Amino acid sequence: MQLVIAEKPSVAQSIAGVLGATERKDGYMEGNDYIVSWCVGHLIELAQPESYDEALQKWTYESLPIIPDTWKHEVKSDTKAQYKVLYQLMHDNRVDSVVCATDAGREGELIFRLTYNMAGCDKPMQRLWISSMEESAIKEGFSNLRPGSEYDHLYESALCRQEADWLVGINGTRLFTVLYGGQALKVGRVQTPTLAMLVDREAKIMNFKKEAYYVAHILGNGLDAVSEHIRDKAEAEKIVGACANGQALVTAVVKEEKWIAPPKLYDLTTLQRDANRLFGFTAKQTLEYTQSLYEKKLVTYPRTDSQYLSDDMEGTARNVIEAIFNSLLFEQNIMFNPDVKKALNSKKVTDHHAIIPTMEIVKQDLKAIPESEMKILSLCANRLLCATAEKHIYNSTKAELTCNGMVFKVSGKEIWKNGWKDFEDFFKNSYKTSEDKKDSDDTKKLPELTEGMTITVEDTRVSEHFTQPPKHFTEDSLLSAMERAGSEDMDDDVERKGLGTPATRADIIEKLVKDGFVKREKKQMIPTEDGMKLITVLPDVVKSPKLTADWENELTQVSKGEVSAGQFMAGIKAMVSDLVKTYHNVSEEQKNMFAQEQKVFGKCPNCGKDVVNGKYGVYCVGKCGMNVNRVMGKVLTEEQVKNLLAGKKTLLKRLTSKAGKKYDAYIIPEGTEEYSYTKDGEVKSGVQYKFTMEFLDRKCGSNRKYRV
Repeated sequence: MQLVIAEKPSVAQSIAGVLGATERKDGYMEGNDYIVSWCVGHLIELAQPESYDEALQKWTYESLPIIPDTWKHEVKSDTKAQYKVLYQLMHDNRVDSVVCATDAGREGELIFRLTYNMAGCDKPMQRLWISSMEESAIKEGFSNLRPGSEYDHLYESALCRQEADWLVGINGTRLFTVLYGGQALKVGRVQTPTLAMLVDREAKIMNFKKEAYYVAHILGNGLDAVSEHIRDKAEAEKIVGACANGQALVTAVVKEEKWIAPPKLYDLTTLQRDANRLFGFTAKQTLEYTQSLYEKKLVTYPRTDSQYLSDDMEGTARNVIEAIFNSLLFEQNIMFNPDVKKALNSKKVTDHHAIIPTMEIVKQDLKAIPESEMKILSLCANRLLCATAEKHIYNSTKAELTCNGMVFKVSGKEIWKNGWKDFEDFFKNSYKTSEDKKDSDDTKKLPELTEGMTITVEDTRVSEHFTQPPKHFTEDSLLSAMERAGSEDMDDDVERKGLGTPATRADIIEKLVKDGFVKREKKQMIPTEDGMKLITVLPDVVKSPKLTADWENELTQVSKGEVSAGQFMAGIKAMVSDLVKTYHNVSEEQKNMFAQEQKVFGKCPNCGKDVVNGKYGVYCVGKCGMNVNRVMGKVLTEEQVKNLLAGKKTLLKRLTSKAGKKYDAYIIPEGTEEYSYTKDGEVKSGVQYKFTMEFLDRKCGSNRKYRV
């Protein structure tokens, strides 16, 4: 009997249906000599530093760098139940081999291998590698199972990525948090360089100085010809004044037939970019929607970095194109003879081909698909049509005119064949997109112009313009920047460039937002004040996009067996060690950079000093031992603390009596008193409020007071 382990229950269910494992059990399905179970994403994670040494619970400079000799893993607390199921199945005497059916990529490989290894399983392992959840793809995949050992290097690459992120994150975060105090300064191998790009762009915007410039226009015979940029308005007005009611000589005319090639098919990054630009979807949302479509068998595997199909997919592509028209995703009366071959290139297909719809689009009720997912499905379908359509062809005309010794230029174009833009235009008209309006090129057809002809100047004008600062990043442009990061410094033959991978970039962006270093304002991604301050204090070695891009490329080489895992990790460990050695002291002024302004709730009734908010609740800055954080075991809200400090009667709800009953009561402060008690042989002491409790007598409607 074979044990098949998928990444998610939904995927396991699809596989089980194809294999005939239809009998439902607790955490798995069984039948037809198969057991099909799942991992629920990451079951196993790297242990925290305190697992190696309890002393590492405390963050100190002296404890750094933390570099484990032998790595420890542990089962995540919220997945222990499913891990137990898998453990038992792997050791089931009926099971003679295991099939890894997690997502066919680096993370999927890691999820399975960590579970397999943690369980101590030594049964033969095979790998299911598919790019679609269609029944035919699953059947073909099981007919061509590969030895698990063929993917050892992929696993090593995934493990290196995980361990490298741990080393940089743990050591970098602890180091700079300890040095600068205050809030946790989270450092990440990929997120920090990404933040650095955002901060660099923000600095350029903030330092930008707007400058005015002017353009002189001459108008006549349907033309609006313009000068070069002119800094002085008076000079521009002088130029148009000299040309008024004059003659302009056409000195040059250049006519060219130009074309725009069809766009390539979608990989995950380009899909995320378009979905953000057109619909405002975040990168994470797009990945989630596409993953859901994949699990519904409607699109192929989403976490791909290829924009081509393999050479043997010509027939598949033609069938899918026909299915797109038959599924009513698009009008059926468009004349279309797709050139599928231009979308085929096996040399540019790595683990997975580009994202395209599947034949399931004609088998399923698309009206049942959520609107957000339908938009993604339509995008993928439209891109397949665009990629296999004809070129967009137009005639371009550029002319130069001279008037009173000044050169003016004019341009125009005439569309000859719309080609693939027919599908793009139809798509944009079908959906109300949020795409930013851009200043389009001059698409006006020019009158017939020849060298030597003269144009009567019928009118003139001067237009005022201003230089523009760089634009804030959107997720569209940020994903593009992450993809291209460091590429200008790499050889052309480097396969993997940029920050992160298509599969990880969405999580990187979300983490920056969650940690409070980046905020979303409409479509714009803007670094917060803390994000900008963090980048100013971090060294280049942890915020360099080039260095991180080099690492990502090296990880790709590890996955191919071209670079050893040990070689890669040696570099990471050396960098972390050097980082700790180099940065060990900062000035007092620098230490206060990230200090959070404390909220004052009032004066301490015991010593008269301020009572402020802290990491573990409110406390007295005088450290007199006064407890102002809880009463009768109940943690007070900020408003309740303020009331007590002001001497006001304060309502506490759902207090618990000695008998275990819940009740409400008012507490009225009446000075302070010392207290002490013994716990685990240690005497605890401090100062607390004395107060009177006031209960509502429900029978007579009056209050009863008791001194406590």
